[in-house]
Amino acid sequence: MKLSKFCEEDLVSFDLKAKTKTGAIEELVDLASRSTMIRDRDEVLNAVLEREKLVTTGVGYGVAFPHAKTRALKGIVIAFARSNEGIDFQAMDKKPVQLFFLIAAPEDAIGAHLNVMARLSFLMKSEQNRQKLLNARTAGEVFMILDSLD
Repeated sequence: MKLSKFCEEDLVSFDLKAKTKTGAIEELVDLASRSTMIRDRDEVLNAVLEREKLVTTGVGYGVAFPHAKTRALKGIVIAFARSNEGIDFQAMDKKPVQLFFLIAAPEDAIGAHLNVMARLSFLMKSEQNRQKLLNARTAGEVFMILDSLD
């Protein structure tokens, strides 16, 4: 599965400005809202914030996957952002998060949504992939990592 097909160059940011968990989610949703797949930014934001209340999506190793399914989308969208300082995202390992993948999907895309989440999780288990993302300077480099087989 080529994850880059769900992302676009303007959905990639190497300088997340937020200092808080909620701020990071808002900034990620703003980034994702540049996609024509998103019909209603506020609905996506509310869905992601509600999902985050259930349990943190900060999975550890400096990575978070805030996500939601909502009818405010026409298709799956992935936005990537990097925080150079790191943000307290109440991650499972209690460490700051630097690498963020916002995954937003239509309500009826259950299987595809789970496949995207599983693929991203698999890729981010690799220390090498995480390091490459910390050093990436272009969206193209991010896409190469997203589509790698590591």
